[in-house]
Amino acid sequence: MSHFHIRKKIIMAFKIGRNDPCWCGSGRKYKSCHAAFDNKIACLAAEHHKVPTHDIIKNEDQIAGIKESAKINVAVLDYIQAHIHEGMNTAEIDKIVYDMTTDMGGIPAPLNYEGYPFSVCTSLNEQVCHGFPSKDVVLKDGDIINVDCSTILNGYFSDSSRMFCIGNVSPEKKKLVDVTKECVELGLKEVKPWGFLGDMGQAVHDHAFANGYTVVREIGGHGVGLEFHEEPWVGYNTKRGTDMVMAPGMIFTIEPMVNMGKADIYIDDKNGWEVYTDDGLPSAQWEIMVLVTEDGYEVLSW
Repeated sequence: MSHFHIRKKIIMAFKIGRNDPCWCGSGRKYKSCHAAFDNKIACLAAEHHKVPTHDIIKNEDQIAGIKESAKINVAVLDYIQAHIHEGMNTAEIDKIVYDMTTDMGGIPAPLNYEGYPFSVCTSLNEQVCHGFPSKDVVLKDGDIINVDCSTILNGYFSDSSRMFCIGNVSPEKKKLVDVTKECVELGLKEVKPWGFLGDMGQAVHDHAFANGYTVVREIGGHGVGLEFHEEPWVGYNTKRGTDMVMAPGMIFTIEPMVNMGKADIYIDDKNGWEVYTDDGLPSAQWEIMVLVTEDGYEVLSW
């Protein structure tokens, strides 16, 4: 089948008139809202690229709600950044996240998500992600910790995480933390409408690899906004020009988990949540939540 016929078939599948209300829920006529968008998507699909479905694309009202949720998420992480210290236990971090989030009208998204029993993930040193807060886990001089915070406000979700260095961190750990943040920043520069998630993923992977590190394969970023975890899944062992097309209205996280040693990981079989590096070497992760715009991107939570 020719590209013309594939494109025509995709456009016809929408079954929407040009003067009908747009599928996005904006209330505007289709012809002045997403008609050109759908034509672009159809052309890319006809070239056999992976394209986003309508349910991945957020409208203006949804984006506004997601931004309000993100304000809480950022405020909580800002507070943690100002108050985290040696001698603090990670259960205290969990309480701060719960209290601040609920005081501002939100709900901690991790709490009871698929059985997760806490309001935040606190992952130290060789923990890759999903670390359980505990009174028994006391921050020590030289630790590195990822605090992963996620918020629900009025049904809208936000998600981001930051790394913190406790006291006198070794140069090796400090470099891992810094390079991981650089990976996120380099990946972000690749976010643009009608580019590919693979462009971003390769930028992340190449920088980690150039510094002697590896990137976890099994766990990645994700769409977010109307649910905690949505399509697309976002990997960082990808190639330019591959994976899903980034279209205006998409929101997803960039959150590579970068290991000092090998990429292999394992999950604690006692709780089924906490993820560790297989070789016991440290891991680092920064997470931002990004909106693809008509002319680039906007970071919503960091």
